[in-house]
Amino acid sequence: MNRRLFLRNTTMASFAFALPQISTAFAGKLKQAVKLGLITDLHQDIMHDGYKRLSVFVGQVKKQKPDAIIQMGDFAYPKPENASVIELFNQAHEKSLHILGNHDTDAGYTKTQCLEVWGMPTPYYSANIQGIKLIILDGNEQGSPTHKGGYASYIGPDQIVWLTKELESTEDPVLILSHQPLAGTIAVDNEKEVQDLLSQHADKILLCVNGHSHIDQHLNIGNVNYLHVNSASYYWVGEKYKHAVYTEQIIEHHPYIAMTCPYEDSLFTFVTIDPKKMTVTVEGRKSSWEGESPDELGFQIPGNPQLNRYIMPEIQNRKIS
Repeated sequence: MNRRLFLRNTTMASFAFALPQISTAFAGKLKQAVKLGLITDLHQDIMHDGYKRLSVFVGQVKKQKPDAIIQMGDFAYPKPENASVIELFNQAHEKSLHILGNHDTDAGYTKTQCLEVWGMPTPYYSANIQGIKLIILDGNEQGSPTHKGGYASYIGPDQIVWLTKELESTEDPVLILSHQPLAGTIAVDNEKEVQDLLSQHADKILLCVNGHSHIDQHLNIGNVNYLHVNSASYYWVGEKYKHAVYTEQIIEHHPYIAMTCPYEDSLFTFVTIDPKKMTVTVEGRKSSWEGESPDELGFQIPGNPQLNRYIMPEIQNRKIS
């Protein structure tokens, strides 16, 4: 069996974890299963093959016919050279939703430009997909009292007020999506504040999903499930572990790619909420390392090496029941 066929047919072990005591909204509001296609951290402006990786996702969207698709940040600078990638995503589904990542405003670009070029309504917003309330957060806000430099990673006071109203006013089951994690490694600065708020509404929240960390991990905090979805493209190892994976020509035009451990294949997932089975299923996808893995390079996550076990070229199958 060749590797491509194996990727299509392999059945990975499913990780089952429990939903909180979801209110009758879950069973009562939904009339049929809802499927969402998720892809995150494509990093078109680092990778040489971002369009190809996104095309694989789009191909699966056409086959699986989800109810909506969401790219979860660190997607593509809002510049003319990226128009083909942005349009490929936007035209893949009539409900193509975006989340702002921290790197989308690199190179002097702004949130406003992302909103305009990508077609986002506002930096944070909500949408209803077949009875599921999607709450899209912006973790890139300024003003964190504990900010210690680097990229902003914060849910500001106005957004917290808005989030509170959104949770209090809905009777629908809720899926919360953000680029930055709300729990776990490299979470937003005010993760405790956000987690406490979400725990107050745990009976409505099916799952909180994030990108940014480029790992595959599940956490349950305060009766709320948090899922880190892996990057479509690579794991970042940085300058210290710089190495040649691709040709000199590719590295010349995409120099930051030498600071990554890329995946051979694009990673993404389809999440299905099934009211009859009372389950949320995360469809896995497995690849291999392109060149040396972080372990082979001797890489360890700074200050938290035990998290290395979540570094993998894979999004694992999971079922919340």
